Amino acid sequence: MTPFRSVALVARREFVTKVRTRSFVIGTAVIIAVLAGYVLLQAALFSHGQHAVVGLSGQAVQLADPLRDKAKALGIDVETRDVTTDQNAEGQVRSGDLDALVTGAPPALRMIVKDEVDEALRNVVDDVLRQQVIVAQLAEAGLNPQVVAQDLQKVRVTVTSLEPVDPRRVERLAVGLVVAALLYYSLIVYGTMVAQGVVEEKSSRVVEILLATLRPWQLLLGKVLGLGAVGLLQLLIISGTGLVLSSASGVLDIGSMGGSAIANGVLWYLLGFFLYATVFAAAASLVSRQEELQSVLTPISMTIIIAFVLGINLMIQDATGTAVTLLSMLPPFAPILMPGRMAMGVAPTWQVLVAIVLALGAIVAITWLGGKVYSNAVLRVGSRVKLRDALKA
Repeated sequence: MTPFRSVALVARREFVTKVRTRSFVIGTAVIIAVLAGYVLLQAALFSHGQHAVVGLSGQAVQLADPLRDKAKALGIDVETRDVTTDQNAEGQVRSGDLDALVTGAPPALRMIVKDEVDEALRNVVDDVLRQQVIVAQLAEAGLNPQVVAQDLQKVRVTVTSLEPVDPRRVERLAVGLVVAALLYYSLIVYGTMVAQGVVEEKSSRVVEILLATLRPWQLLLGKVLGLGAVGLLQLLIISGTGLVLSSASGVLDIGSMGGSAIANGVLWYLLGFFLYATVFAAAASLVSRQEELQSVLTPISMTIIIAFVLGINLMIQDATGTAVTLLSMLPPFAPILMPGRMAMGVAPTWQVLVAIVLALGAIVAITWLGGKVYSNAVLRVGSRVKLRDALKA
């Protein structure tokens, strides 16, 4: 067989075997279900947070129009109900039919809530109350409240923005964090899967049969390509489903940003997987039992975990900061940080190109080094092979 056909056969076997397993199907379904539940929860919280039902009793009924107008100006949908004749108004608050009950007359209004007051709603009621008190005092002083209100409307502070405001910053941040989380999951899960496959073949001596017809680099490359394709398929399914759910529920107005985020995610998944998968395989070839696998994988897994945790915190604080900018261009961190910054629109083209070039260079170096370790250690069973010995052999 030609080298290409040998690699293709190994890759096909790994891909078909893993895709047909129940763990892949169930795992993908569980992740999608969790994602759907989270999106629906966010949609419910968002809807609830933007809508409030307020009961008005007695003289507070006259505040209905000002209350709705003020809330609308602040982006909150307030529905008012006259509950003056309702003897069980407080019961409606307890049952959740009313978010709040406002009684009394300015300036001594009372707002009754079930437990914790919504600060946005409280601010709306406070502003309306202050407005009513000011109107009353102006009338007592012989001034026309409407004229004063018109004069106040003309008073505005002049704002100068040094940089243009991105109206979709929140959506970009959300997409960036989700992309980083999905890449973190894929690198950890499928990198570990490559390592487990290497140890399984080594401990069962199957690798000796395979290497009778294949070269070590062909077996390693085929395994990496096959399992990488499985991870890519799952990544596309999950990310595509997530984008559809987010757009349909109204949690995020993604638009064309979703397509570019998926494309960037695919690019950096491929770079990250080839960067780490060879390292996972080489590390796994040093041991002969599954029980010993975790000890050699911990340093690699910790690098990915640190990149994810550190990157998420830095991106939330300031995605354009010096620290996150430098880290996002370095190969160990780039596959997780750079696609997130690209989704947020804060990564200039030159930074992306530098990160890609460095990642490709690292892949070449690590593939050569990891392939050497794998070739020299995969047939050595028994005690754990020292890295120094694997490099010298």
